[in-house]
Formats: sequence, C-alpha cells, structure tokens
Amino acid sequence: MDRCIVLVDAGYLLGAAASLLAGEPSRSRITVDHAALIQGLRERAESDTRQPLLRIYWFDGAPDRVPQPEHRRLRVMPRVTVRLGALTRSDGRWAQKGVDAAMHAELTELARNRACSDIVLVTGDGDLLPGMMAAKEHGVAVHLWAVQAADGDYNQSEDLVAEADERRVLDRSWITKAVRAKELTGVCAPPPAPRPEIAAILSAPLPESALPSPVERPTDEPPHPTASTAARNGSAERVPAAKGVPTPKDLAALRAPGPQHAAAHPASATLRWSSDKGWVDRPVSEPPDAASMPTLAQLTTAEQRWADREEDITTVGGDPYEVGQVFARRWVERLGDQSHLQKLSGMYPRIPHRVDGELLRYAARFGLLAHKDDQIDERDRYAIRAGFWREIDQRTAVERAPAEE
Repeated sequence: MDRCIVLVDAGYLLGAAASLLAGEPSRSRITVDHAALIQGLRERAESDTRQPLLRIYWFDGAPDRVPQPEHRRLRVMPRVTVRLGALTRSDGRWAQKGVDAAMHAELTELARNRACSDIVLVTGDGDLLPGMMAAKEHGVAVHLWAVQAADGDYNQSEDLVAEADERRVLDRSWITKAVRAKELTGVCAPPPAPRPEIAAILSAPLPESALPSPVERPTDEPPHPTASTAARNGSAERVPAAKGVPTPKDLAALRAPGPQHAAAHPASATLRWSSDKGWVDRPVSEPPDAASMPTLAQLTTAEQRWADREEDITTVGGDPYEVGQVFARRWVERLGDQSHLQKLSGMYPRIPHRVDGELLRYAARFGLLAHKDDQIDERDRYAIRAGFWREIDQRTAVERAPAEE
C-alpha cells in the first residue's frame, strides 16, 4: 500500500520536548497544543515519505489505563488512534508499562499485513529494534524521527539510529509550533480574594488530638498560615496548598462552645464538604435555601448534555481549578431564577451538598481521582471549589473583603 503510518511514543516526544524547552523531562513543565502537534506530524510525514497518511498511532501511559483529558481529545481527532499502557509510580517517579510492547506489536503487525509502504517512528527506545528489523524485512521503509536533544547529543538508541532507513530531527523551531514551556509563577491557579472568616479559622491553633505527635511531625514542616501572613502574601484561603492545613473534621472540632471562641470561630464560617465522614458538631440539616438549590443535571437538556461532553473532550483540560470554573459557568448560564445565584454567593464558603457532590463527580471524569478508595486528593478538592467560587464571584461581581492584619 502506498501510504504512510506514524507511530508516536508520547513519553519520548513530550519528555524530550520538555527537556529542550524547560530544561527537565517533566511533561508538567510544558503546554501542548495537541491539534497543532498532530497536524504538524501529518504534514511532515507526508512531505518526508511522499505518501498520503493512513493513520497516526499515539502510544502513551495512563494510571490504570484510564484515558486522561489529553487522550480523550486526541482519540476523537481524524486519523488518530490512541493506545494506552499502564502508568505506575515507583520510588517517587512515574514509569510507563506496556507501551513499548504495544508499539512493537503494532509495528510488526502493520508491516506483516502490508498496510503501508512507509512507517515513521517517533521514539528513542532500543527495545523497538527487533520490530524495526522485522518491518524492513517485509519491505517497509522505516523513518526514525528524533527530538532535538537539549545538550546537542543523541537522545535515541544508537542501534535504532543505525538500523533506520531515513532519519529526521524535529528541531526547536518545529517543536515550538505546538509546544511551549510553562511560566513558573509559584501558584497553580489565579488566587481568589481572601475572606476574613477563613483566615480566622486557618490561623487558629488545632486541638491536641488533631496535631501529629512529635515523632510524626517533620522538622521542616511549615507552620499553619496566619491571617496576616495570608493577607501580606496575597495567598488564597480557598486553595490552601501547604501541608498540614486543617481538615473539615479538625475545623469542626475548633467550634467549641463559649464566648471566648465566638469571635475567632463564627458559626457562619463553617467549612462543609460532601466527603464529611466522621465529622462532628455539624448542623442537622441544610438551610431551606440550600436544599432547594437546583443541580446542574436538573438544568441541563439532552442537547446541552451532548454539547457538554464534546466540550469536555475537546477543550477542557484536567486542571482542577479550571474544572471548577467550567462547572460553575454552565450552572449559572442555565439558571432561570437568578435569585438562586445571589443566595449561593451568600453561602460562601459552603457549597450546598447536592451541588458540591455533583461538582466532585464531574471532576472525577478528568482523572482527578487519587486512585485510592476512589477519592479526589484533598488539595485538588480545594482547587476545584476555588475555581467554582471564582466563577461565581465573577458572575455576581462580588468583591471579597481582604483579611485584616
């Protein structure tokens, strides 16, 4: 068949691009325009091989082989097939399992069935050498592409390079058409404005039962942030990122009766979460306004549900803050009775349980589960809710008062 096929080892391509642009192979350091990247691969493959493209195979790893947001976007693109291996964590590092074997199997099967005349390999792993040799024996021309190495040296197996029929280096100018390095800002999301109530809660000492023992507490663990520190640094109490931030159970325990606690821990400042197992001293039921708050599912038509799914696949990334914003935007835009929006804004920082549970279930679609008891990581939950509230604030034009020194 006079056509070409591209096999991409995403771990190699994006890791090498991160090393080139950001100085380290972590894919979290780069932003990828997948549509532009796929289009660039297609154009370069057709130009180099002088054959029309049949298909691009994208090989990558994912926890439990569950497609991540980028995989969902890729697999609905024309002429793109996604193959997922496992992604496991060992010694603090992520490692792909089964990706090389899948690439080898696909390479040899395509060549054996004479599905194409040219195969482009974007990889550096020498484990594919037997598959490359088998493809050549079946009369397929093998093109090996490399990403420009950050140190100017090879970032591919020498045996693989020696066995290839044609070689090509994807240089910095080509890579930057679809990939760019992220700017290090020190925060993972735009910080919402602070609230005095949350600052008061976070600055209060934890009960003895909630504090780790001296043996358990790391010597370099930072103290809990104070209201004044939060105000000076402009940090967001809605997205506490430091280790040791009190849990909802800890915060409930702080609400001890007595006049000496009334000022520091106002009843209206209670933080509530949908995952409240083991929580103590909480209201018996939600206020009537919260109980009558409509869910997004109740406000969404079948046509809108289909459009939402398309947007989730093609546009929405996996950032927890963004996920919260998208959910809130849809909820507000479909809300017929705008009085609900004003009531919700007045409930800050508590999201009604019905809406909050739906928000977390929506977030779980984006691979935000911690893969342990199907729970979302506590830090991600802070970010999801922070994104939700930021969107609500923007829709209601609410200016949150800064925390007092």
